[in-house]
Amino acid sequence: MKCLIFSVFCVVLQVRCQNPKNHWTLLPNILVVEVDGSVGQLPLTCLSGRELPRRSSEPQDIYWRRNGVDEGRRGNSYLVQLEESLGGGNYSCHSRNGSLLNHTEVLIREDRTTRRKILVKSQQGDYLKCAAHNYSGEFRCWWTWHASRVGSVAFIRVQRVSDAAARCSADAGGGGAGAGRWACSTADGSFLCAVDAGGRGVSCADRQHCPYGEESRRILLTVFLRTRHFLLEDYSKDFLLSDIVKPDQVRISAVNSNVIEWSYPSSWSSPYSYFPLTFEIAQLRGRCKRCENPCSDSKATKTLTVHSGRVCQTEVKHKVKAVCIRAKDALCNSQWSEWSHFRLKRGGKRNRQRNQRRS
Repeated sequence: MKCLIFSVFCVVLQVRCQNPKNHWTLLPNILVVEVDGSVGQLPLTCLSGRELPRRSSEPQDIYWRRNGVDEGRRGNSYLVQLEESLGGGNYSCHSRNGSLLNHTEVLIREDRTTRRKILVKSQQGDYLKCAAHNYSGEFRCWWTWHASRVGSVAFIRVQRVSDAAARCSADAGGGGAGAGRWACSTADGSFLCAVDAGGRGVSCADRQHCPYGEESRRILLTVFLRTRHFLLEDYSKDFLLSDIVKPDQVRISAVNSNVIEWSYPSSWSSPYSYFPLTFEIAQLRGRCKRCENPCSDSKATKTLTVHSGRVCQTEVKHKVKAVCIRAKDALCNSQWSEWSHFRLKRGGKRNRQRNQRRS
């Protein structure tokens, strides 16, 4: 009886030890394993029963490599040893003549409460920051890598928040995942995203977005990042375009010595009557020859806000040396654009007297 109980205990123990952790497929041939720090095993299979040749049941017919190194493992199965955050890697199986039969990249995803962060928080407390130049449906999100944990983008998922899950894949037209292009689609949106060349941001476009309609569903972006040690982390941000819209800088020019004019950014949505901007104007006195940004380094003598999209001129006060203008969406509490500045070329007292005599 004791032997029977011991045998049953061993069988249960063996099954428990060989059962994998929670795992799911990120992309074809990329497996994500959830770990909590305990010891476990993950079984991998090289070929299915139909794919096996007649003599492949012999261990010497199939051998395994981890990250390109032969570890002496033979057979159609491989047990990945999981301990804490270890066990990730690129596992490949080969035939006797060395040809590749199959491969699986195993990425380890640690418990959120204990894992380190591959990204650094911004001053606002966000890991991801996003902005849009207009309401066309295009936007960009970016992040800051930790100095000692630089990684790469493994997967991008973006969708309008709804009950249906987005179907995402590497965009075939953009060269696949290696080129950093991703396509996601649901009934509420069709997104195409491209990772920046430096791997520090992603630009996306909702090809089904209508700029003249009211946004009813928020955009949810999730970025999956991996380290060189095969650890996976994910970061998410949800928003409406009206939350992140930030106009480009306005263009300023002089009408005469006392009047300047400005125009809407060329990238801003039109018609302007439907997408009005509010402008903030600051007039600066005094010299600031070495100031890199006079709009923030100098004190304004006058600051006014113009709400009408049709009034794009203002009179400049006497002794004003520079004018700064920035813009924001007039209909929502969006971000201000970066300041644009214009230096006025005004002569001294003698030049003004000369001009008055000539006129």
